[in-house]
Amino acid sequence: MKQCLIDTLSQIGKSTRLERLPDGTEVLILPYGGRVLGLFSAVSGENFFWTHPALQSAQSAAELYGSDRWHNSGGDRTWLAPEVDVFLPNFPRTDVYHQPRQLDPGQWRVVAEEGAVRLVNRLTCHLSRTKVEVEMEISKSVAPAANPLRCEPGLADLARVEYAGYTLRTSLELVGPAAGQRGPVGLWNLIQMPHGGDMLIPTYFKTEPKVLFGTVSAQDLESGNHLVRYRMRAAGEQKIAIRAIAAAGRIGYRYLASDGRWALVVRNVFVNPSGQYVDVPWDDPQDFGYAIQACNIHSALGSFSELEYHVPAIGLGTGCSRSEDVAQTWAFRGTRAEIDRIAASLLTSDGVGAAPTEA
Repeated sequence: MKQCLIDTLSQIGKSTRLERLPDGTEVLILPYGGRVLGLFSAVSGENFFWTHPALQSAQSAAELYGSDRWHNSGGDRTWLAPEVDVFLPNFPRTDVYHQPRQLDPGQWRVVAEEGAVRLVNRLTCHLSRTKVEVEMEISKSVAPAANPLRCEPGLADLARVEYAGYTLRTSLELVGPAAGQRGPVGLWNLIQMPHGGDMLIPTYFKTEPKVLFGTVSAQDLESGNHLVRYRMRAAGEQKIAIRAIAAAGRIGYRYLASDGRWALVVRNVFVNPSGQYVDVPWDDPQDFGYAIQACNIHSALGSFSELEYHVPAIGLGTGCSRSEDVAQTWAFRGTRAEIDRIAASLLTSDGVGAAPTEA
């Protein structure tokens, strides 16, 4: 719950900021790691996002943050692409996967601005393929996002459904000598969600997702005319990707909440097929153009599902040295029937109301 999470982090010296937005939405910001750690409706302290189980007590949280392991707090985080350059230091060998500590947790500064809090991380990142150092600055801030259904008369009976939402503004800028000739690199934003739900990815046309790693069963991955539905329940680690040209610009994740109700978290993003999407499959580094990804983790790393999207790259070959991204996150909690109606309105009715994942 919200207050327990705040208290635990406070006890171990990891300060948080709780931002209350005009509609009552509360956003919990953890500067350590530059994360939106929690999203809460005006009437509930239950987090829509996944957080690391170690954060349930001060002792286990201190052990996590005191270890040399990746400090994966959970929530909404910002990474960098291409993954093969930033996280695989020995590429094309893939035996070592390392989260650069200058990126995560990084050295995020809190910059107070009128009406908003901005987090800023300046870092230098080594790219494994070109062997160059790229100096850059990442900035992110949170602003309101009104309920997108508030003006829809046909959904007036959904007034009892809990809502929370925010706008995430993220920027990436290359700095230093010959900044525009280094890279390319791109923003990679992702939310960690409770495991076991359904990822719902609307598409403009029927498309087959690319399986980036792991084995995804046919029972867990369906491609309809306008929807990719991924049941994220398998053991191990698996990841899929959707090309920018097919992606309609929204990604939803529906899951059974701990209180027995259902939740739906939707990310509304800008997909630009004219942009250079540089995150590539590990076994085919010339296969560009993937904007949306979904990663299923049920392994030693933890148990969570990741809702991911990429922003077109800047730097070498792009003609740009700075990018800005604006995305909305809308979250709802209610009965299964209510959540399915909302999913059909914001995503697509193509298979949204299919049988629950536990069936």
